[in-house]
Amino acid sequence: MRVHVIGCSGSFAGPEGAASSYLIEHEDAQGRTWRVLMDLGSGAFGPLQKVIDPADLDAVIISHLHPDHYLDITGLEVFWAYHWRDDLGQLPVHAPATLPERISAVLNREGTVPDGVDCSPFEHHTLSDHHRFRIGPFEIETRAVLHPVEAYGFRITADGVTLAYSGDSDTCEALDDLARGADLFLCEAGYIEGRDDRFSGVHLTGRRAGECAERAEVRHLALTHIPAWTDPEVPLTEARAAHSGRITMVRPMDILEVS
Repeated sequence: MRVHVIGCSGSFAGPEGAASSYLIEHEDAQGRTWRVLMDLGSGAFGPLQKVIDPADLDAVIISHLHPDHYLDITGLEVFWAYHWRDDLGQLPVHAPATLPERISAVLNREGTVPDGVDCSPFEHHTLSDHHRFRIGPFEIETRAVLHPVEAYGFRITADGVTLAYSGDSDTCEALDDLARGADLFLCEAGYIEGRDDRFSGVHLTGRRAGECAERAEVRHLALTHIPAWTDPEVPLTEARAAHSGRITMVRPMDILEVS
């Protein structure tokens, strides 16, 4: 399994790259490559097109409905609805229940069908806590995590390897469960100890991400969602003080191997 980091800037697109978006790829037993896009935040649809033709996507999963995790799905909808190819069908999109309404509101329309076409380009599926579903070789489990809005983390397994993704979350039992024994834990660390103590129930710090990874015995912790005003070395240092395993800080266009 591979994870292409399309965007990883925390809370908004930064000067070096887009907000949260990750392309997951895995080959099945027949040699077919499956591609699932995990989040598509502000500014991410452009760089996604440098990595793949979006028409090759098999599905999209959205962790929660803050703009830095879903907003560029409006561009993907335009792409899918008006593409010159007429064989794309409906793209499965797994997200919190109100995503179709959010897309329609951003595009100032009624309903889910774009102007000039006769059906929605997306096939919407609603996420819930402890939800399990399959996309090709990927087995996906969702858990509700601690964030001001309905938000989910994901545990994705294929051929015996496991990717855990925090989405946006503060410390919670569900996050520990998602990360348990993961080969790669892609975890946000948007806050810094001391500086951001006045906020609670929103984001992890590097220390709290490291503590979660240590409790869960994660093999590789990859820190993400660092805002533009934060020196990445600070949450990285915090995490290293709490977790004894491998830790990296992700960058736009990184490719992470889950093995």
